[in-house]
Formats: sequence, C-alpha cells, structure tokens
Amino acid sequence: MDTLGRLLERFWFVPTAICVVAAVAAEVLVAVDERLGVLPLPAWAETFVYRVGESGSRDLLGAIATSALAVAGTTFSITVAVLALTSSSYGPRLVRNFMADKVNQAVLGIFVATFLYALLVLRSVRAIGDPGDPDAEVFVPHLAVNGAVLLAVLDVTVLVYFIHHIADSIQVTTISRRVQNDLRATVERLYPEELGVDEHAVTERPRLPAGLETDGGRVTAGRAGYVSYVQDDDLMAAAREHDVLLALQVHPGRYVLGDGDVCLVHPAERLTEKLADRVRDAVGITDGRSPHQDVGFAVQQLTELAVRALSPGTNDPYTAINAIDDLSVGLSMLAGRRMPSPARLDDDHVLRVHAPYEDATALTGEVLGTLRWYATGSPAVMHAALTLAERVGGRARDDELRARLSREVSLLDEAFRRAGHQDHDVEAYAERAGRVRAALATGR
Repeated sequence: MDTLGRLLERFWFVPTAICVVAAVAAEVLVAVDERLGVLPLPAWAETFVYRVGESGSRDLLGAIATSALAVAGTTFSITVAVLALTSSSYGPRLVRNFMADKVNQAVLGIFVATFLYALLVLRSVRAIGDPGDPDAEVFVPHLAVNGAVLLAVLDVTVLVYFIHHIADSIQVTTISRRVQNDLRATVERLYPEELGVDEHAVTERPRLPAGLETDGGRVTAGRAGYVSYVQDDDLMAAAREHDVLLALQVHPGRYVLGDGDVCLVHPAERLTEKLADRVRDAVGITDGRSPHQDVGFAVQQLTELAVRALSPGTNDPYTAINAIDDLSVGLSMLAGRRMPSPARLDDDHVLRVHAPYEDATALTGEVLGTLRWYATGSPAVMHAALTLAERVGGRARDDELRARLSREVSLLDEAFRRAGHQDHDVEAYAERAGRVRAALATGR
C-alpha cells in the first residue's frame, strides 16, 4: 500500500485538501476582483450576480461562515454517532470503513471549507486609503462574495445527500457489500486472474537452503503490531545489493512481537544493521489491520458480522446468512485463482526473496471452523455454511482445498448432530452434507 493510499484512509486528509483548495480559491478570486474592479454586466447577468455593498457583503459572508461551521459540527456529531452504533452493533473493525468513506470525508471538508472561504473573503472587505476618511473608497470582492453564495447552495445540496448517505450506510446490506467489495478488490490486486511467469515470480515451489531455520540471520520486528504491508521491490533491491536471500517469516495480517522474527537472512554472515533496517522499512508494522495487502482482514470482518448476528442479544440469522453469502463471493474468486509462488527471482534467476501468502485453503477453513463453533444452534445458518463450501469447492483449482472443505463439511455435520436438533432436521442436514462431499470429491 503506497503513502497516498494510507493518507486517503485518514479521516482528516480529504477535508484538509478541500480546505486548502478553498483557501487558494478565495485568494485568487479576491485578487481577480482587485485587478478587474467593477465590470459592467448585461441586464440578464445582474439577476444572478449580487452587488450588495460593504455592509451587505459583510452580513452575507458572516451568515454563510456561521451556518457552515454550525452544520459542520452537526455533521461531525452525526458521523460520530454512526461510528458508535456501527462499533457496538456490527463490530469495531468495521469502523475503518466509515473513516475511509470518501463521502463522509468530502461532506465534512466542504462545510469546513465553506467556513474558511467565507472567512478569508470577509477579511478582504476593507476601506482603500485612510480608514478615518469618511469618503474613502471601500473594496468589496463581488466575484468572491458570489462564490460564497454558490458554496452555500452547494452546502444545502450536500447536506441533503449526506442524510441519505448516512441512512443508507448503516444498513447491514450496505456494510456487508462494502466489505465484500474490499475483499474482491484485494483478491484482484494480490491474486490476478492472469498470473504470468516473469523474472520476479515463478509457479513451482522454490527450494530454500538447508538449515535456514537454524543458521539464518534473524531480523526482528523492532515493535509489536500487525504486518500491514510488504514492499517486495524494496526487499528485492536490498537482497540484490547485499547478495543474500531474504526469507520472510510473516505475511500481511500477522501479529508480531517486538523481538519476533520477521525475516531470515542467508548467508547469515552478510546480515548487517543497514540491511536489517531496510528489511524493517519494507515490512510495515502498524497498530491495526487493513485490507490492501491483507485478504484475511476482509474475510475476518464478514465472519465477525455473521458471528455477532448469531449472538443471543441479536439473534439475527438472516444477517449472518447475508454475510456468509458475501463471503462466498470473495472466497470463490480466491479459490479460482492460481496462487502466486512465494519465490521472487532477480534478473539472473537467483532466488532473492521468499514471501509467504494466505491462500483460500486456510481462509476458508477458518471461516467454516468459526461457523461450526457459533452457528450450530441455527439450522438456516448451518445450511448457508454448506452453501459456502459448495460454492468455493466448485471454483477450487487444487485438490488440497477440496480435501480441506470435505473435512470441514464432515465436522459441520457432526456438530449439527450433537446440537440437539430434531431428527428430521439432522437427517436433512446429513443428506445435504453428503451431497456436498460427493461434489467436492468429483471436483464439480
């Protein structure tokens, strides 16, 4: 994930950028007014251009600035209330989606920018010459004042749309769809549909040097946190420069301790402090997870949404089924992609970087295992779990994934039998589980 991508997820960045644009626009329009002066306008244009003099301009700009700031405060309060509702109802990890929502960022930015623009234009309304002279000419930037009126009209439109957007964004289908889109985008980015073979990626399993685990030089994380991203190009450059093999021990989404190993270096005698610092710089460790290189994070969000819906206080199996359906979309995509090799070769076809990744087998197994722990009391959700296994298995490219799915289906069947349901429900579930296992065995 690049620096711009990380900045765009910060709630303050887009509003700050909009405010900078508003400040520049205010100064430019005032400067244009000073150069052009009062231009004659055709009769039809006089209807749309306000020239209300010094007192009227001051009152108008003051009213716009005050109203914009008040509405910005109300908007921020609504956003915070929605964040609190989402955190308590659907899970705290979903708050990131609201913080990164460009509409929320833009709306707050437009209101604050309107206040800033009106304030800067208001400052430019002044007497030209001696302030004590009653006959001194007064400068009023009519063009800039009319710009403030247009911003006020825009604010009203934006406020109406924001109310609609907030009402839509707290619906569970919208929340689930956003996470599904994150999951699909991550799969497309990390596991492209057409994965070619080049000098930096191969399809067969690489052979790591013997004794790497015991004899390799160790690079520690330096701080505790989640691995947020791995910059492959920087690792490749460092490995070539020092003529070493860098074998990463972590992947995005993993939690590491400060003294935990993030990389093994071979041969160990070439490990220097400079190389260790370059490895740490290329392996980003943050306090929280993000879906940009961490496909498991989006999977975890949807799984958490399903589990929370099954809690006794909520008891909403249909929300859980909706989350499982969205999970099946992303996991089916992942199951149908050819997994990239962890090996990274340089231009001379020398193994330089070994970077592990998360695959569909582990992720789907974790999802079905979690559902087995929490969903046994809901037959509808347990059937949705079988549907997920069936959909992912139908897209699976390798036998390992289908074998794991078959084992998970057997475990789901066993858990359902022990959950105390009626014999009719148990027999129906066992029959369907058998059909799913048969389909997985034949690869259909």
